[in-house]
Amino acid sequence: MAKVLIIEDEKAIVDIIAFNLKREGYQTEEAYDGQEGLRLALQPDVDLVLLDVMLPLMDGFELLRRLREKSNVPVIMVTAREEERDKVFGLESGADDYITKPFSVKELSARIKANIRRHMVDRADHTAAQQEAGRCGPFAVDSELRTVTKNGKPLELSQREYDMLCYFIASPGRVITREELMEKVWGFEYYGDLRTVDVAIRRLREKLEDDPAAPRYLVTKRGAGYYFTKE
Repeated sequence: MAKVLIIEDEKAIVDIIAFNLKREGYQTEEAYDGQEGLRLALQPDVDLVLLDVMLPLMDGFELLRRLREKSNVPVIMVTAREEERDKVFGLESGADDYITKPFSVKELSARIKANIRRHMVDRADHTAAQQEAGRCGPFAVDSELRTVTKNGKPLELSQREYDMLCYFIASPGRVITREELMEKVWGFEYYGDLRTVDVAIRRLREKLEDDPAAPRYLVTKRGAGYYFTKE
């Protein structure tokens, strides 16, 4: 039974979400402030976090930043904010998905299932891509240690960034769409915002490229997707 941690300071909203998730077979746990939410989110039995932005003691963005220093647990930001910059900032901070209040129970359930499935699906395609990657231009991949070096110097990549890079360099020169990346790297068919991929690409470029504004290795094919070149 998957466990969902709900971090939200309005008890009425927590009760509604918890009631509906339990009906769908999930186990739930609740936190009503950011400090307690972070403590519980770091527990190994949590499968997904629903995270509100406006929280007492520590806001959702700061909680997410600290959480991402130690954990890759899926996080869905749940908030009343509608500003574009808040959504982008949430994704840049490490959120896997974003849902704005008011939302339907059906939509929330679909997003939860999709994000949890990413951690449960067979990752055979991933493993194969990592094994095939090996070396590409100045980059070398060690699939056992899950590390990447550039010209012999280690790169500090998150798990998602490592997985995405391996997928790219397993097929150098092939244009890969955002939808394919969402399915193969995130591990589920698209439910959320494809800007998640764009944000992840930008963060990865900052670690791979000498000049991220003029990428040499991870290149955009306008209107189609991205491709990796070892030149």
